[in-house]
Amino acid sequence: MPYLIPSYFLIIEESNLDDLRSDIWSDTPVSAYLKVKNITYTIDIAYRGSYTRKFRKRSFRIEFINPNRCSGARIIHLNAEYRDPSLMRNKLSFDFFQDLGVLSPNSHHINLTRNGSFKGVYLQLESVDDLFLKKRGLPSGPIYYAVNNNANFSLTRDEKKKKSLLSGYRRVLGTKSDDDLLHELIHKINTTSLSDFPNEIPHHLNIDTFLRWLVGAVCTMNNDGFTHNYALYRNNETGLFEIIPWDYDATWGRKVDGGLMEHNYVPIKGKKDNHLCRLLLKVPEFRKLYRNILEETLETKFTVKYLENKVISLHESLRPHILLDPYKKKTIDTFDKEPEFIFQFIRKRNSYLKKRLNKLD
Repeated sequence: MPYLIPSYFLIIEESNLDDLRSDIWSDTPVSAYLKVKNITYTIDIAYRGSYTRKFRKRSFRIEFINPNRCSGARIIHLNAEYRDPSLMRNKLSFDFFQDLGVLSPNSHHINLTRNGSFKGVYLQLESVDDLFLKKRGLPSGPIYYAVNNNANFSLTRDEKKKKSLLSGYRRVLGTKSDDDLLHELIHKINTTSLSDFPNEIPHHLNIDTFLRWLVGAVCTMNNDGFTHNYALYRNNETGLFEIIPWDYDATWGRKVDGGLMEHNYVPIKGKKDNHLCRLLLKVPEFRKLYRNILEETLETKFTVKYLENKVISLHESLRPHILLDPYKKKTIDTFDKEPEFIFQFIRKRNSYLKKRLNKLD
């Protein structure tokens, strides 16, 4: 099927736009309207992101007020992808995680026009919330966003004891009583002996999906995603936590500023700052499972052959719209080189990881 890029029309009063611009770090929304297809929604809109708020092209968080659902979503995120010259890395990553069997947001590019002026191509991201679970037929359960580098599954950060085991996490679904479950997970990770680890931790964590997430993070080389830029969901039926990736634009060989990241920057075991990854890979049976998943992925899914059609199809679909994007059209030459840039990264990264599989023996 062709990859269609729909148009969204944002209508916002100038006074509300001025309020939005007056403090780019504020999360307080303003009222506006968003027309999608033939329906005009009353919305609340605010900027989203951290360092990206400084960019000329900013990202948004949109909540639908009336009607309060748009294509089954209550909240969506419109990412500007300003520093990614391909505008594809987030989507490629989330689709890749889904192929690996990891819970991951759906994503789709859209064109955004504000008050009659075209503002360019954005990536719409699904919000990780109760509706995320409902769409997938998953049981209810608390969801936590890892909002800073304190979310490293450790008692400390930079050798300093953290004030709380929940430091670095923000609960977005669930109740205060659910905090005890996350507290218990982190406590068990840090107090269970290595000999008891393989018996104890599987009672709290879905080991298979966590290791699949680690494979995805290591292959795509998200240097920024091991201690934040993820969410945790606890399945109330299984009693197990699962990890969900978030914000994967600085991947596939590019840094957060869009510059080159060498293919060997992230080790095969991930970043050591993630205490849980480090402990899991000390356990022979978990390390063997990780190696098996990674080895299969390097042979099947993390290859140019597997990803080529997706990359080229996305690129060809986006190009006519990039030519009109006021923030991106001047860099069309770089955009045109991105498919081969991504393919070269896959080749080099794949080879690098294959040569280091013996480190997992």
